Amino acid sequence: MPGQRTTDRQVNRYKELRRTLTQESAAAKAGISVRTARRIEHMATLPSQRPLRGWRTRNDPLAAVWEEEILPLLRRAPGLTAITIFEELERQHPGRLPAGVLRTLQRRIRTWRALEGEEREVYFAQAHDPGRQGLSDFTDANELEVTLDGVTFDHRLYQFALAYSGWRHVEVILGGESWVALSTGLQNALWGLGGVPAEHRTDSLSAAFNNLAEREELTRRYEELCERYGMQATRYFSFYNARRLHQALEYLTPDEVYFNTLAAALPMAA
Repeated sequence: MPGQRTTDRQVNRYKELRRTLTQESAAAKAGISVRTARRIEHMATLPSQRPLRGWRTRNDPLAAVWEEEILPLLRRAPGLTAITIFEELERQHPGRLPAGVLRTLQRRIRTWRALEGEEREVYFAQAHDPGRQGLSDFTDANELEVTLDGVTFDHRLYQFALAYSGWRHVEVILGGESWVALSTGLQNALWGLGGVPAEHRTDSLSAAFNNLAEREELTRRYEELCERYGMQATRYFSFYNARRLHQALEYLTPDEVYFNTLAAALPMAA
């Protein structure tokens, strides 16, 4: 089969069948292509006895940018995600990178981190189904130290992310966490997405209410909003952000993904 290595068992099976069958029939029964069968006819060793290939079968799509652009970014900010770096490269070199190179970049960065990156904490990977879960969270962005005309710009970020794909929607929030900010941001995200997940999850939003009555009212509105859009409303609490990591979001919590991307982009834009 294409993309699969031929095994010793297949080679031995083919050679045994070839004594009585045509090349095409023997190849079909051994589960290999006719092209592979022709190659086996001239092989003196089994696949397991051949030395490992030490050369590339295609050109490296990242050869022009890995050493000069990607590695310096990783060494300066090891926490950069592959998506962030890919978007920055696309911004600087529109159309230069071939289609599908993001997956190659993710594998290359994963290998670099394993060999040269910082040690990482042990995590328990979670399995996410497509279209099942969306997550909302707020992030205090004041530590980014953004200024407008020399004046500090106090703001938060609302983020909605899909747990499976990592698709995200972000809005700037002037003021604190509130029901208006959550409901507006969530609905804008769903309209931008063009669909809804089966489940929506947000944190306890403790900063959005002052007493138990307000908490109950916010919970009621949140559940009604999710029901109106056909989503199951669920909650997670403060420990969730620190302990439960998302494989689809490069092992970061939902609120960390865009914040880290933005924090990394600021020095690159300077």
